[in-house]
Amino acid sequence: MTITVGSQTFLNPQSPGHWTVRPTTAREWEQRAYEVAEILAVDAAERDRANQTPYAEVALLKDSGLTTLLGPTEHGGGGQEWSTAFRVVRAVSTADGSIGHLLGYHYQWNFVPRFIGTPEQAARFEAEVARNNLFLAGAINSRDKDVVITDKGDHLVFNGKKFFATGARVSDLTCLEGVIEGTGTHVFAMVPSQQPGLTPMNNWDNMGQRLTESGGMFIENIHVPWEDALGFVDGEFRSTPYGTMQIPTGQLVMASFWLGIARGALNETVKYTLTNGKPWGGYEHTYDEPSVIDTIGDLTAKLWAAEALVDQVAQENVEIHRDPAALTERGRGEHKIRTAAVKSRADEVALEITTRIFEVSRARSTATKYGFDRFWRNVRTHTVHDPVAYQRRELGRYQLCNEVPEPGWYS
Repeated sequence: MTITVGSQTFLNPQSPGHWTVRPTTAREWEQRAYEVAEILAVDAAERDRANQTPYAEVALLKDSGLTTLLGPTEHGGGGQEWSTAFRVVRAVSTADGSIGHLLGYHYQWNFVPRFIGTPEQAARFEAEVARNNLFLAGAINSRDKDVVITDKGDHLVFNGKKFFATGARVSDLTCLEGVIEGTGTHVFAMVPSQQPGLTPMNNWDNMGQRLTESGGMFIENIHVPWEDALGFVDGEFRSTPYGTMQIPTGQLVMASFWLGIARGALNETVKYTLTNGKPWGGYEHTYDEPSVIDTIGDLTAKLWAAEALVDQVAQENVEIHRDPAALTERGRGEHKIRTAAVKSRADEVALEITTRIFEVSRARSTATKYGFDRFWRNVRTHTVHDPVAYQRRELGRYQLCNEVPEPGWYS
């Protein structure tokens, strides 16, 4: 059996000789992610231009086992921690920012039942996802209150649309969010993606992250039993400080694939400079030019510093996940401040690297066949997900007034 990714065909890793040994340590999982990245890198620019639905790419993530990374080992999952997930997302994104984005969001949706659901819901959901190697997506955008939920007594009915439904078209399960009619009560629920009533708009044609299938979705008469309404017991939602951890954890996911894209851009620039660079100023080689050496050194230092900050705050994130019951509102707020710093720095560094690489690779590298513009397009498209100025404002209020942000949809 084979799988085709763009123009490249490769053996299904489940076949003899390919990925027959399951990773067991964090280092082995990260190595597996780089193996996936190596495959994706072969025709990344070509696939970006084609802008086709990434069915094969998601199949690759599944076959590699990366989709099971956070799942419980007793049900076939990898049993790894979030620090490993962030590094895996970063690794995959060095080759394809869209696929790293999808994988990072998959990990987020995998944890939603644990964040806000009851222990029973989380255990049931995580077992199902790990056992069946399911791929997850979400149709959630709190700024669009255009999904109305009707309470039918023993079940809920979702109707409306979402402007963004990243990955839903290529997923097995989609996390839906809406508001119960006549109330301000939000409900989250996991539903099968491939069912009548969930209809992708097929309208994702943005300049970057082109393979994320982030277009809209129509939602029509989707029935959800109350027992699947995450976090609700007898019709009442039970909240905890840990339930608000989705936002700071998500910010680390975003920073991870932004910096993965930046590392991919820098790696490609170094490779291009060594093989195709045309020197100026009388130098025999481009890599002997002082301006080239300085630029690469400057960008490398900035990237390494940003990666180190992500790794440090990621470990703080892991400590929270290890003991959710111990998390206080203040502790959550201080961690959110740290992830705001990560997001702010990753935003700036990724944009600078993906812009300044052309100072080194120069005019010939702007040819369409290289596709180096995709690195900037990908970062620029997603870094406007929510304005980074609001993250810096949280940092400023913390430093000046010792205030931590109130939990919200973006804070």
